[in-house]
Amino acid sequence: MAASVPALPPGVLSLHVLPAEHHDRDWDAIIVPAAVKERLLGQALLTLKHGRKLAQLAGLPHGLIVLAGPPGTGKTTLARGLAQVAALALARDGATTLVEINPHAFPSDMLGESQRNIMRLLQDTIPEIAARRPFTVVLIDEVESFAVRRSTASFDTNPVDVHRATDAVMLGIDEVARKLPAVLFVTTTNFIEAIDEAFLSRADLVMHFALPDQATIARILDASLAELAVQWPGLRPLLKSTGEIAEIAALCGGWNGRQVRKLVLAALAQRLEVARNPALLTFDDLREAARKRGGVEWAGAAAPSSKELFPDVPTELMHDRDHGHDHERS
Repeated sequence: MAASVPALPPGVLSLHVLPAEHHDRDWDAIIVPAAVKERLLGQALLTLKHGRKLAQLAGLPHGLIVLAGPPGTGKTTLARGLAQVAALALARDGATTLVEINPHAFPSDMLGESQRNIMRLLQDTIPEIAARRPFTVVLIDEVESFAVRRSTASFDTNPVDVHRATDAVMLGIDEVARKLPAVLFVTTTNFIEAIDEAFLSRADLVMHFALPDQATIARILDASLAELAVQWPGLRPLLKSTGEIAEIAALCGGWNGRQVRKLVLAALAQRLEVARNPALLTFDDLREAARKRGGVEWAGAAAPSSKELFPDVPTELMHDRDHGHDHERS
């Protein structure tokens, strides 16, 4: 009989012990200036390695990083990658625990319950997990739902419990910083204006991410094509055509990184022969997909017949449109 998997504490999405090989790709997958990654890693190592000594200073570090920017800019992936590269740098001193929190698990319709849930997480769950290993990274996505901006929240339209819950977040963050200075919180948000000012003031680093410029889009396209070429080596010649990659990048102005990567998938599906054999992908396919805004398209033209789509399949195996049933060979 298979052993049962231990249940995770309330509000915890996942627990990972780092470094781990399956987390290696996250850091490299997000293309941002090297200085951005260096700054993030520096802040993480400062907290994790020297947090206990820094806690003796008057300006108490809170071990809190906020990654802010539009959806699709790679904040969450970069946060996971940051935990992995920090764990690699600290591996000689012990393992790192990555805790992923679900902020939507804490609000409750019951008066005072949200506050109790948050205090339970920050005063009981996080310390218990942090006691297992020398270093702990806590990842909270969509932190604006965890630390709601009280100055713009009306008591008429927002329950008092929301205000109390945000108060609990502040108290909990302060207590973790005081008692567990080697714990690092990495949070992400698409709406930094919705986060409480007191929470942001506690951040040791607020990193803003913008939509990629044309040069960065070209790098993302190049990286995506290079990944495809590992599976289909016939695509390698495309990587040498930097001019055409730059031309397609120019068609993707205003796109986020996720949309640019999805463009390559959309291009593979533009023609059936390419869907069957991705090694036949061309820049024309990429241009056509870019003009259609990646995977966002409108149905319009009449659909081709089954025979037109699959000319090599025997007619008796086709769906009989006239009689509305399928024929099967005996």
